[in-house]
Amino acid sequence: MSMRVPSPTPELSPGPRFALDGRVCVMANRWGTRRLVGLFFGAISRLGDGVFWYALMVVMALLGGHRGLLAAAHMAATGLTALLLYRLLKRWTRRPRPYRVCPGVIAHVPPLDEFSFPSGHTLQAVSFSIVALVWYPPLAPLLLGFTALVAASRVILGLHYPSDVLAAIAIGSGLGTASLWLMPPLI
Repeated sequence: MSMRVPSPTPELSPGPRFALDGRVCVMANRWGTRRLVGLFFGAISRLGDGVFWYALMVVMALLGGHRGLLAAAHMAATGLTALLLYRLLKRWTRRPRPYRVCPGVIAHVPPLDEFSFPSGHTLQAVSFSIVALVWYPPLAPLLLGFTALVAASRVILGLHYPSDVLAAIAIGSGLGTASLWLMPPLI
C-alpha cells in the first residue's frame, strides 16, 4: 500500500523562504546522524511526547498542596487546548514533513502524526513552560532548557522545518499567556 504524498502548499513552493528553511533543516538533520546526538535528541523528543510534562504535573499535585493541584490543573487545561489547536492547524495546513519532501532529510524517529506544521511538541512545551513558570518561577532553568531542547530535537530528527518550530513557539506563547488571563495563578 503506498502512502499519498500531499500536494505542495504555498510554504513549500520554491523561493527564498523555503530554501533557507530547507537548508537549515538539512544541516540540523545531518547533525542528528551522529549516533550520540541522535540518541540524545530522540530521548528528549520522547520525553516531550508528554512523559516529562505529565510527571511534572503529578509532582506539582502531590507535593504542592492546593496550589500544586491548581497549577497542575492549569497546565492540563492549557495542554488540552494546545492539543486541539495544533491538530486543527495540522489538518488545515497539511504541510508534509521534511523527511518526506526535502532531499537529504531523514526521519531519525517515527512521527506521531502525518503533518509538520506546527510542531505540536514545541507548542506544548512552550505553553506548559509559561504556565508552570508563573506558578513556580524557580523551575526556570530546567523548563527553559528542556523546552529549547525539545524545539531543537524536532528539526534535528527530521520531523519539522525550523519555521514549524518558530510558529509553534509563537502560538504556544500566545496560548500560555492567554491561559494566564483566563485562569490567573494564586501568587
